[in-house]
Amino acid sequence: MSEADWPPPSRTQQHPAAGLAHRVPDLGALELLLAVARLGSLGRAARETGVSQPAASGRIRGMERMLGVTLLERSPRGSRLTSAGALVTDWARRIVEAADAFDAGVTALRDRRDSRLTVAASMTIAEYLLPGWLIALRTERPDTAVSLRAGNSAAVARMLLDGEADLGFVEGLGVPDGLDGTVIAHDRLLVVAAPGHPWTRRRTPVEPDELARTRLVLREPGSGTRQVLDAALAAHGGLAPPLLELASTTAVKAAAVSGAGPAVLSELAVGEELAARRLVEVAVTGRGLSRALRAVWPRGARPAGPARQLLALTR
Repeated sequence: MSEADWPPPSRTQQHPAAGLAHRVPDLGALELLLAVARLGSLGRAARETGVSQPAASGRIRGMERMLGVTLLERSPRGSRLTSAGALVTDWARRIVEAADAFDAGVTALRDRRDSRLTVAASMTIAEYLLPGWLIALRTERPDTAVSLRAGNSAAVARMLLDGEADLGFVEGLGVPDGLDGTVIAHDRLLVVAAPGHPWTRRRTPVEPDELARTRLVLREPGSGTRQVLDAALAAHGGLAPPLLELASTTAVKAAAVSGAGPAVLSELAVGEELAARRLVEVAVTGRGLSRALRAVWPRGARPAGPARQLLALTR
């Protein structure tokens, strides 16, 4: 033991709260004692605190055994505090007042947390799924102000880890480092091109090797779409340099519709364009490009309040 460690701390100094719950009566018992002191009757105090008189008597006796002092003198005319009981009642009042202040503070924190919600979402989810979820949340929590921040999956992870968002949604291969998450839906990536592109007239599907060699209109690295495509084509030599590299699903879709070249986009994003024949799905051999859509949050911090309700709505 070094000089800085001398004298050794006492047991109480080492663990000032050790066993405190075993030496201090619970709040319900203290509130009962305060009611007896105010009303002068154990029976009336029992009714006010919502317990039976036998239960109230048992609580008082339990406190007396725990503290080792007599708190009440009982008589046919009612209950009167002993001198020790008067002291304990004074201390109990301070504890109950502190507990009330604690409860009020926690309630204020909860109300402040529940008054606003910041959501970070990758582009496809932000554009095509979140609006419906947020409308449903608005119905359940009309007083909660919601802010939506859109970015690619990597940006969503950074916002959550930096405390800039309460809940996130990503489209990548898995849960980003430092986060927990759950799968909320599945999505399919489609290879699409404008009508008239040679791929839209061919009779045989595009092979993965050919897809990998072709310069495509793509999302930027860090996006969930790009992560899935990179992984799917890694065994086929990897992606060729992009024809265009754009930072939003809308931009990629617009470039594909204009005839710039084939693109890989979420099935959620191109439904209208496929139905109107502004884009055509190109068949590709293999198992297809599928991905999980996930809700994510900082590891160990399970969503609460409006974030938890929004998570439930995604199911």
